[in-house]
Amino acid sequence: MQPIFHPQATMPTHPFIDPVALSLGPLTLYWYGLMYLIGFVAFWALGAWRARTQGWAPLQPVQVGDLLFWGAIGVIIGGRLGYALLYNLDATLADPVSLFRVWEGGMAFHGGLVGVLVTSWLYARRLGVGFFRLTDFIAPLIPIGLGAGRIGNWINGELWGKPTDLPWAMIFPAADYVPRHPSQLYQAFLEGLALFVVLWIVSRHPRRTGLVSGLFLTLYGGFRFLVEFVRVPDAHIGYLAFDWLTLGQVLSLPVILFGIGLILWSRKNAVPESRPATENA
Repeated sequence: MQPIFHPQATMPTHPFIDPVALSLGPLTLYWYGLMYLIGFVAFWALGAWRARTQGWAPLQPVQVGDLLFWGAIGVIIGGRLGYALLYNLDATLADPVSLFRVWEGGMAFHGGLVGVLVTSWLYARRLGVGFFRLTDFIAPLIPIGLGAGRIGNWINGELWGKPTDLPWAMIFPAADYVPRHPSQLYQAFLEGLALFVVLWIVSRHPRRTGLVSGLFLTLYGGFRFLVEFVRVPDAHIGYLAFDWLTLGQVLSLPVILFGIGLILWSRKNAVPESRPATENA
């Protein structure tokens, strides 16, 4: 049953926020793009620090910038193509140029994940580093960007949740005046903060190859699957089955299963050894 909205109730209302964060002459910076910039800067800063301080890291600090460059390309291309093919195919075919308007939103995590995996595999081959050793290094650096992206969704007033009577419900005028789950903030907390804290703590010490990557996939997929229960699916897609199964849940299931498989596989792998002292300088 849909909750009844009482005008006298003091429910927080999503404010109108100009999607443009900063405009200087011909330069326009959108909030959504700014969130991605925050994620990229955090990736570089934390990655360089870990490469410098963790002797078992597969990269030198100077190589983190190169990895970020190729990874950012993978995120943007994979995320946009994933969104276009999985969530917005008809609109993209009608307006192909929309693929390049990243600041308007419309990024699919699962597409971005594939893009990152492809660029990581190519970069690992170039360096002669094991693929899963590299992804174990990358995994703890990703959640900040994921959380920032969900904050960008909230700022844009998009991807709201289902109606609810919970005291922290929020009204999204772009949808209606019914209190709803702020599902973007749930995802920012779970996929961003919680996932970052867990992976950062686990990866403080050398782990068997594949464990950190598997943990990332399992937790992200699980968090995403759960939040989908209170998030409104895209109107042009709706529920795929049972009046509750969403495309996001279907795409998250193989992520979870592959993550669990990686964790089990990691049990037979060795713990990475530290680089010689001369390489850590």
